Amino acid sequence: MKYTIANEDAGVRLDVFLARIADVTRSRAGALIKEGSARVNGKTETKAGYALRNGDEIEFDIPEPAPAHVEAQDIPLRIVYEDSDLAVVYKPSGMVVHPAAGNPDGTLVNALLMHLSGLSGIGGEIRPGIVHRIDKDTSGLLLVAKNDKTHVALAEKIAAHDIERAYRAIVIGHMKADAGAVEGAIGRHPSDRKKMAIVPGGREAKTYWRVIEELKGATYIECVLTTGRTHQIRVHMASIGHPVLGDPVYGPKKSPYPVEGGQLLHAFRLGFTHPATGEKMLFEEEAEERFLVWKKKLTLT
Repeated sequence: MKYTIANEDAGVRLDVFLARIADVTRSRAGALIKEGSARVNGKTETKAGYALRNGDEIEFDIPEPAPAHVEAQDIPLRIVYEDSDLAVVYKPSGMVVHPAAGNPDGTLVNALLMHLSGLSGIGGEIRPGIVHRIDKDTSGLLLVAKNDKTHVALAEKIAAHDIERAYRAIVIGHMKADAGAVEGAIGRHPSDRKKMAIVPGGREAKTYWRVIEELKGATYIECVLTTGRTHQIRVHMASIGHPVLGDPVYGPKKSPYPVEGGQLLHAFRLGFTHPATGEKMLFEEEAEERFLVWKKKLTLT
């Protein structure tokens, strides 16, 4: 893989950048750098903390993944679109994207291994084909790569903010305007490492939102991301006093409604240019029943 650093990534650590682009953990990225797999401007760079500079030419090699130990499982999976290079799938709420501590199986990856013929190896044995993620309790569309060339191309599009991702959400309270934007750099919460927060030194993040419908004590909104930070919509909406309804992490301790199953957040639109054919692709999918039931309950009569 080869990249030229743009101004927005200047100052980012090499291991952080590699982890994001190659979709590996930061510790794995650090190990690859230490092993000599990364080059900056043609020279091997073994310092994970190297601060990237605007215009740096970054090259790195991802070793062939070890034979996958993640087992294929016959878990129902809705494949919205599939060709020889990629697939678009619908992840239900409650499903984790890839195996991790506490979730060794029953994940989207386990289902992908059963239902799709071939997945890219760049994500390693735990994340084959995974180009981007959505939270466990968020439902919606995900893009999956079926070979390494496609994975690299899609990762570059994500890094360049060249993939359209839009969400629908029900948030607590009524908005003061019909539309707006939330901008705030996101990083790990200073005292709770399981949470994200708007913090100095975090990664740039911006969320555009617009009101679709006023509800009882809540608002049905659409959010469009120009960046894809962890928990971005949940953090940004909570920061302006309108957390996503049902959010157990960023919502109020006592929710105005007894929503079960996590936040009412749905990735409904996914748009991109196919890296192999150049075709403009756009997919939209309705939210699942749990979301729609609550929207109906809260609809003003």
